[in-house]
Amino acid sequence: MKKFWKKIIVQSVIQYKHKKHNNKQKYSSLELARGFKELKVTFSILCKDIFLIALGIGSAAFGLKSFLLPSEFIDGGATGIALLVSELTIISLPIMLIIINIPFVLLGYKIINKQFAIKTALAITLLAIVTAFIHFPSVTHDKLLVAIFGGFFLGAGIGLAMRGGAVLDGTEVLALYMSKRFGLTIGDVITIINIVVFSIAAYFLSIDTALYAMITYLAAAKTVDFIIEGIEEYTGVTIISSHNEEIRSMIINTLGRGLTVYKGKRGYGKRGSTDDIDIIYIVITRLEISKLNTEIEKIDPHAFVIMHSIKDTKGGMVKKRPLKH
Repeated sequence: MKKFWKKIIVQSVIQYKHKKHNNKQKYSSLELARGFKELKVTFSILCKDIFLIALGIGSAAFGLKSFLLPSEFIDGGATGIALLVSELTIISLPIMLIIINIPFVLLGYKIINKQFAIKTALAITLLAIVTAFIHFPSVTHDKLLVAIFGGFFLGAGIGLAMRGGAVLDGTEVLALYMSKRFGLTIGDVITIINIVVFSIAAYFLSIDTALYAMITYLAAAKTVDFIIEGIEEYTGVTIISSHNEEIRSMIINTLGRGLTVYKGKRGYGKRGSTDDIDIIYIVITRLEISKLNTEIEKIDPHAFVIMHSIKDTKGGMVKKRPLKH
């Protein structure tokens, strides 16, 4: 068994990292330990991605089968195009989901990477299969509830799949490509696509359907943002003050948070003074901003404080409980 795992580590990690066959026959314990650690991390991330994508497929399928399809509603993006075409033709939605997203998968392979394209292709195919063969009960026929909750579950599915490294709606891939090629923002491209989809829906179906589709899209978009950015909102705070030692002590002892100190130089006045100064950087949740501002005001009312939003964080002390003193 030990030789088996050694062979797996060598073939899947060590030799793969060199991108070519490695004729080396013996590896040190340190090399094997590092290889095992990398293999363990890779396997753990793969399992997490599979779980998130599977959960996303289930949520998206539930939103489609239990809310949107029974009421003949549509959404924005590639899913909206598939719903619209299936409403106007005899082609079923599962087949349209695959056909509509094929160009986006190929585009993702070109501009992102092979792994993303494979994950996306499998995720969309599985979504089509689940939609075609698994029965979900119709929850409600109230149009407003269908638009809101259909968008919520569909958006949750798309967001979970994105967290797993795939997409269930290829519009984001097209938006990324168009933004790089033509200088447009991703939001602009998605907006243009959805204006076209909703306009066609208003013409061929009804204005009411198009308006409800906008509500569905907004609910889905907000849910995707919520899933991707996380439950908590984080704020990065840069503090420049002549009382940096007191502020640093306050952050550690009062807030119970870690921080980073940069070495910087002041630049002000007609001659451009360049005094050395420590710059404090901290990441906190939005609920701690008021407390931080209050404590800084007590120490140095003239401190220069810069705040900017952070979508998510990893590691460090932010997601841990503050230290108790």
